[in-house]
Amino acid sequence: MNAPLTAPATQEALQQYAHIRAHTETICQPLEPEDTVVQPIVDVSPPKWHMAHTSWFFETFLLQPHLPGYKVFHEQYSYLFNSYYNSVGSRVQRDQRSTLTRPPLRDIYAYRQHVDEHMQQLFQRLDEDTLTELLPLIQLGLQHEQQHQELLVTDIKYILSTNPMLPVYKPQQKEETTQATKAEFIPIPGGVYTIGFRDEGFSFDNEFGVHEVLLDDFQIMNRLVTNGEYLAFMQDGGYRDFRHWLDEGFAMVNAQNLEAPLYWVKQEDGWHRFTMHGLEKVNLNDPVCHISFYEADAYANWAGKRLLTEFEWEAASQVYPPKGGNFVESGLLEPRAADPTIEGLQQMYGDVWEWTYSAYHPYPGFTKAPGAIGEYNGKFMLNQMVLRGGSCATSKSHIRTTYRNFFHPDKRWQYNGIRLAQK
Repeated sequence: MNAPLTAPATQEALQQYAHIRAHTETICQPLEPEDTVVQPIVDVSPPKWHMAHTSWFFETFLLQPHLPGYKVFHEQYSYLFNSYYNSVGSRVQRDQRSTLTRPPLRDIYAYRQHVDEHMQQLFQRLDEDTLTELLPLIQLGLQHEQQHQELLVTDIKYILSTNPMLPVYKPQQKEETTQATKAEFIPIPGGVYTIGFRDEGFSFDNEFGVHEVLLDDFQIMNRLVTNGEYLAFMQDGGYRDFRHWLDEGFAMVNAQNLEAPLYWVKQEDGWHRFTMHGLEKVNLNDPVCHISFYEADAYANWAGKRLLTEFEWEAASQVYPPKGGNFVESGLLEPRAADPTIEGLQQMYGDVWEWTYSAYHPYPGFTKAPGAIGEYNGKFMLNQMVLRGGSCATSKSHIRTTYRNFFHPDKRWQYNGIRLAQK
């Protein structure tokens, strides 16, 4: 065995590993075992699968190739818990993950413990130089787990919402903001802006390809669109007026008979919404969330405004660097209202992911990494829209101004919302 780790980077990585891995289990702690195998829609994966898949990632890409003598926990787990890595081999198809009643949940926790113990060995048995070479891959594994932690929160919410009992994930007494924050538009000067990741530390490959963009002057709304503002769109017949909608979006609205954001329920005393804390009356000052790109764009058209492009969002963040934010660490697990005592731009980080009117395409010069890691982002760069800023389910150590999230325009189960722009 080598001497104890001394390099700050490797010490920090070991601490990060323990902290991030523990958080996954903290998220799942309130669940009953039966909750962890449910998959109501193809977009949602069972929590048990998330816990196993994130362990499979470390086992497959770090322990097997880099820890001498390592033996896999179970020879079938590579087939059961591979997500989409064709380079690794065949797998259970995404829409069949709920069929995995076995292995039992206790075996998944044992699997996680097995991987964690051997990752500790990896840190202790390899020399500092080798570990330093592996740090980018270790960081990718940790960032990957944080992505799945966010998916865990959103998937758990959807799973519980489909239960007629509307179970509470976590009781929460949130202070309601009764004073609205006035909507104002903040000017951002046009010019040439540099886009893409240029700092030290980790970033995903879809942030590579630093390049310049030329932007006209524009204005950005100081806060996110609220439930109250979106309700006005609903009450004005917004869901039934084709003039506001992209044709594909209007077809979706009619096919699914949509009339409100996901989780909204109309009762005798008004609109309520299912939250991680149970069914609550809609707070008009909270940011509207769980809406598709189509709904966000239709609202912007109705309001006589537009959505930002992802380049405008990043430029605004350069002019007014985001501070703080409502992330998963707050424990709220729901967006909260803008603070009326704060002047200027707020809510750029956290609360809800902000739909942009930018297609998810590669930056100039983008190249895929060799092997299975090259499948991480590149093969999804089509038919999806970019979102920026993170949400109340995002870890604060996971977000940055260059972070590019992406989903198909019809997706609603994530904490997605709206920020408006105008000329």
